[in-house]
Amino acid sequence: MSSERYHQHFTISWDQLHRDARQLCHQLIERDFKGIVAITRGGLIPAALIARELNIRLIDTVCIKSYDHMDQGGLDIMKGVDHDGDGWLLVDDLVDTGKTARAVREMLPKAHFVTMYAKPEGRPLVDQYLTEVAQQCWIQFPWDMGIAYVEPLADQLKK
Repeated sequence: MSSERYHQHFTISWDQLHRDARQLCHQLIERDFKGIVAITRGGLIPAALIARELNIRLIDTVCIKSYDHMDQGGLDIMKGVDHDGDGWLLVDDLVDTGKTARAVREMLPKAHFVTMYAKPEGRPLVDQYLTEVAQQCWIQFPWDMGIAYVEPLADQLKK
């Protein structure tokens, strides 16, 4: 799968990510989880925010690589867990094509799987998500961006 499939970009700020995590937690607050399993790397920060809001202290990781920047390749499973997910909250930042989600569902079939953002191809694989995003949209997460000076519009137009 190539980066050429992305025709739109959706930029998420740190503030927006935090607001979205809190909103997702409002949907989860009545449930009682043993702990959280974060899908690394993208699920680490949402899992930390969710753990704070739900007051969950036990956090584990499933480590899977499927992207090299914007190009999706094969799955490289670097670390799993030693349970089936019963009573656990499984967290990722995004479900895209569902490739990673399918692998994690096989590892943790009893976990409650949530993502912050979901694309149509992967959406059926999660139990809950907050925001749906078009399949051809690339999401710019705040941990992938830097802060840079932006020239004032008046100065830009003078050139």
